[in-house]
Amino acid sequence: MKNKFLVILCILLFSFHSVAQQKVTWDDLSKVTFVDKYFPDYEQYFLHPKFSSSVKALDGKKIAVTGYFLNIDPRGNIYVLSKGPLSSCFFCGVGGPETAIELRFTNKPNFKTDQIVTITGILKLNSEDVEHFNYILTKSEGKLAE
Repeated sequence: MKNKFLVILCILLFSFHSVAQQKVTWDDLSKVTFVDKYFPDYEQYFLHPKFSSSVKALDGKKIAVTGYFLNIDPRGNIYVLSKGPLSSCFFCGVGGPETAIELRFTNKPNFKTDQIVTITGILKLNSEDVEHFNYILTKSEGKLAE
């Protein structure tokens, strides 16, 4: 009976660990370099990311990141998590593409622009689709940061 209890306890602990998200910082996501790459479909060059091995290891993993919520186009469901507030975000020339994450929510969020939130989701690395961010969080869920 004691052995069965230990086996069940080990399974529960392992299960909890396997579904828990990994807390990721903006410093973790900054481990990427960019080179100009020509995209013939657009007849122009775009920044093409070269992700470090530590960033590649996060691809497909459930992570949590804290940052500024940006409600870019709520009707089009375009939401972004940014390292900085809207006034100093990537789009305004401060920082690079590694300081913003495209968010794909399971349910429409109720956050306001520039609220500091923690978003959890599955990280997808994107290096080829220039119509989307280099970092995408799918199945996103969020809460106000503590």
